Amino acid sequence: MLKQLLFSVCIFIFFSTSLFAQNTSEKVDNYVQQAMLDRHIPGLSLAVIMDGVPIKVKSYGMADIEHSTPVNPETVFQSGSVGKQFTAAAIMQLKQQGKLKLDDKIASYFKGSPASWQNITIRDLLTHTSGIPDYESANLLDLKKDYTEQELLQLAMTMPLDFQPGEKWSYSNTAYVVLGILIHQITGKFYGDVLQENIFTPLSMETARFINEPDIIMNRASGYELQNGEWKNQSWVSPTLNTTADGSLYVSILDFIKWDAAITKEKILNHEDLQAMVSPVKLNNNTTYPYGFAWFLNPVNGHQSFQHSGSWQGFNSYIARFPDDKLTVIVLTNLNPSNPGLVASDVAALYTPELSRPKVTVLPDNNPPATNLITQLFKNPSTFDFNNNLIEKDALPQIKALTLANISSLKTFGEVQRVTAIEAGSVNNQTKYLVKYKVGARVATVTINSQGQITNIVSQFE
Repeated sequence: MLKQLLFSVCIFIFFSTSLFAQNTSEKVDNYVQQAMLDRHIPGLSLAVIMDGVPIKVKSYGMADIEHSTPVNPETVFQSGSVGKQFTAAAIMQLKQQGKLKLDDKIASYFKGSPASWQNITIRDLLTHTSGIPDYESANLLDLKKDYTEQELLQLAMTMPLDFQPGEKWSYSNTAYVVLGILIHQITGKFYGDVLQENIFTPLSMETARFINEPDIIMNRASGYELQNGEWKNQSWVSPTLNTTADGSLYVSILDFIKWDAAITKEKILNHEDLQAMVSPVKLNNNTTYPYGFAWFLNPVNGHQSFQHSGSWQGFNSYIARFPDDKLTVIVLTNLNPSNPGLVASDVAALYTPELSRPKVTVLPDNNPPATNLITQLFKNPSTFDFNNNLIEKDALPQIKALTLANISSLKTFGEVQRVTAIEAGSVNNQTKYLVKYKVGARVATVTINSQGQITNIVSQFE
């Protein structure tokens, strides 16, 4: 009798679990298809991994509109900045081999380094705390021109620092370009070849590789941008600028599944170094910023969350790992921008409701001048007046770069409808603003100094 009861209970649990999985899978399909329709996304690949097992791997839409080629799990997308994780992992492998230390000064590796680089460490490059400006905001590179590694390095050396190393956090693609050159300097090999030998091949990531336009690459997706509501082919950039270590990779959803497994099972890095990659960076004033080595570290409703986005040349990607829930969601799209982070967040919540985005609580406006400035910055970026005493002078380059990103975002998400303060904290005098677009929303974290000036804005789509 007891055996029959146990058997019946097991059968009930099995069918209940199967029914839940089937219903959830259908909800995911409906959600993704609606999101693609709302944002005009041509193609998308999705992976949901639970407790180390891929429970949903599905592709939607078109990899190539002109040839009506559908996306499939083997479709190869550009990684954008999600590819920084592989650069960071390569650096950590060199650390394990005793070939570098994270607190080494980078000037010791590069002859002719300027005086401003003397206190920059490898750790500073990994965590975006070096003060080296982002090349996009500095407008120093001609994206149509080919550069050698040494030319890129020399250009980076000519850029005045935005701040002293370790003083602040500010996203810098340039820092990861320098890391790729550092890998070449130490190993004598191009960073892409190092990734192939030490990461992609050992993990059987069969289609992962650095971008190469002339090569015949099977299942390569085309990247798209929206212009006046119409799809256009991705903007062309020079071949060498598609081989830098800030994210110039081709990766399929199947490759990313293997990458996630390697992290979970600690295949290519030991536990200590993997933990270092997801530990918040400590600034000079002993506060921390929620960024590790190519991972943003923003908890969701008290649950650990390690995430990163990538956008480049008509592609937008996102990986979100929720270690407390043993859940990973990966989203690859061939439209930039397309807000795959919101897709990843909402899909995660369908499987684990505790990860649902909290309801937004609008705060009383205690700083109308700052709110008005943020509103104008996001609502009318092309006409924004930077000659404003509410912005700290040193913060101008970063805020100008953000403005350029906003102009690009408006192409896909429509006009800004409203800007409201939603969270205020005493740490670093930060206030979070919700910027609501016609489709989707962005959260801007604004830091204000004791003089009432804005010193930093970090903006992420929900």
